[in-house]
Amino acid sequence: MTLLSLQNLTVRRGECPVVDAVSLSLAEGDCVGLIGPNGAGKTTLMRAALGLLPHSGQSSLATLPATARAKAAAWMPQARDIAWPLEVETLVALGRLPHRPTGSRLRPEDRAAVDSALTRMGLDSFRSRSATALSGGEQARVLIARALAQETPLLMADEPVAGLDPAAQIATLQVFRDLAREGRGVLVSLHDLTLAARYCTRLVLLHRGRLAAEGPPMEVLTPDRLAQVFHLNAQVLETDHGPLIQPLGVLS
Repeated sequence: MTLLSLQNLTVRRGECPVVDAVSLSLAEGDCVGLIGPNGAGKTTLMRAALGLLPHSGQSSLATLPATARAKAAAWMPQARDIAWPLEVETLVALGRLPHRPTGSRLRPEDRAAVDSALTRMGLDSFRSRSATALSGGEQARVLIARALAQETPLLMADEPVAGLDPAAQIATLQVFRDLAREGRGVLVSLHDLTLAARYCTRLVLLHRGRLAAEGPPMEVLTPDRLAQVFHLNAQVLETDHGPLIQPLGVLS
C-alpha cells in the first residue's frame, strides 16, 4: 500500500525553485533516507509533502483534511523546543490527540500506545520527570516518542538523530528500521551517510532541489555522486555490518 505519493512537487522561493519537480512514492515496509547537502531542499520537501508549505504538483498527504492527515502521518520537525514543563508521559500522550474525541481522557488503547513509545525510546524511567528539565538529547527522544505514540502508518522525521550521542543515534534508527519491518513506512532526513546507508532500505538523494538519485544505498552512494553532490573524495566499502563511507578528503 502506498503511504506517500509525490508527483512533480515544486516549491518556489520567488522565482527560484527550492524543490524542483520531485516525484517519489513510499510504501509499507519502506525506511527511506532523504539525504543531500545543506540547502538541497530536504526540509522543504517534507514540509510541502505534508501540506505545510505552498507548492505546485501533487502530494497525497497534502490533499487530506487535517484530521485525516494527522492519522496518516506523524511529523517530527527539526525544531525541538519544549515550551511547557509537562511530565514526559503527558507530553508523549499528546501524540494521541488525532485519535481521541476532543476533551476526552486517555483510553486503554491510548495508554498502551504511550507505554509502547516510551519503552521503544528507553524512557520508562523518565515518565514523571519534567520534559524541560531533560538534556537536549533526552528531549529529542521524548519528541520521537510522541511521534511514535501517534501510531500512524507513516512517520516523517527531519534530522531526528542530530545532537544525539552515538548509541542513541543507532538505537533510534533501529527503532525506525523495526517500524518498517512491522509494515509501517518511514521517511527520515539524515546527514550521516553511513547511518543512512546501514539503516534505510532506500535512499533519496536531493541536489539543488532536484532528485539526483534514488534506490538501494550502494547504488546511490557511488564515489562519483559523493564527489559531485557532496564535494567529497570518499570510498564506499561494503562491510559485514553494512556500507561504510570512508572520506579521503574534500574536493575544491
